[in-house]
Amino acid sequence: MIDKKDEMVLSELKKNARQSTKSIAKHINIPRVTVHDRIQKMMDRGVIKSFEVTIDYQKIGFSSEVFIFVSFLPNPDVSQRQLAKRIAKFPGVYEVHIISGEYDLLLKVRGKSLEDVGKLVVDKLRQLQGVGKTVTFACFETIKEQP
Repeated sequence: MIDKKDEMVLSELKKNARQSTKSIAKHINIPRVTVHDRIQKMMDRGVIKSFEVTIDYQKIGFSSEVFIFVSFLPNPDVSQRQLAKRIAKFPGVYEVHIISGEYDLLLKVRGKSLEDVGKLVVDKLRQLQGVGKTVTFACFETIKEQP
């Protein structure tokens, strides 16, 4: 898997993926070439999948964030995994998780307003075959979020 040095490199990249290998090397006291090689090896092994941009959604007009629990209605035409993949394609849907418990899917959805989110839920989500009950929870404030 990964060792302590890889963990330190990842920790620095999570703080700011745009910082240079020189900067990372200085912060964790490892040679720059070693940092570069470790990043490349982690990318090659799939440990690092991509470098993300963290967006302040409030500043671009997406001020409403909700979490939606969805119950799956089993039927011969669509599986739970197929339903999750269909939902994932909707604009405004940022995360789709297949979960255990009373509900089967957990979604993270953003919109310009709660009305926009409501339209997605009522006009699109609840119209999909395989969607049973939905429960929507508005998010007041996000304290911690990782890409």
